[in-house]
Amino acid sequence: METIVKTISMLTLSNVFMTFAWYGHLKYKASPLVIAILASWGIALFEYCLQVPANRIGSGTFSTVQLKTIQEIITLCVFAGFSVWYMQEPLRWNHLVGFALLVAAAFFIFKKW
Repeated sequence: METIVKTISMLTLSNVFMTFAWYGHLKYKASPLVIAILASWGIALFEYCLQVPANRIGSGTFSTVQLKTIQEIITLCVFAGFSVWYMQEPLRWNHLVGFALLVAAAFFIFKKW
């Protein structure tokens, strides 16, 4: 259980960094592009410092496909919160339906057939 919690926690935190690296600069479109790129690289470094160990730790418990699925579900959750909180964009019903379908996909990936 400790491995699962550690893996998911590290992947979640890494995703917070990556979301800001990829999309945080959109709030500052007046800044030069080179500044946005350099800032994003700097933020992404922290993402990799968490994501790579998280996948190594989790690989003893999860398959590679399961790790990627966990990452994608976390990405959606983090991005949804980021979009509403930081970018001040509404989350619409069709977004939620799309997210639910991806969660259904995760069900099929994790189900032992």
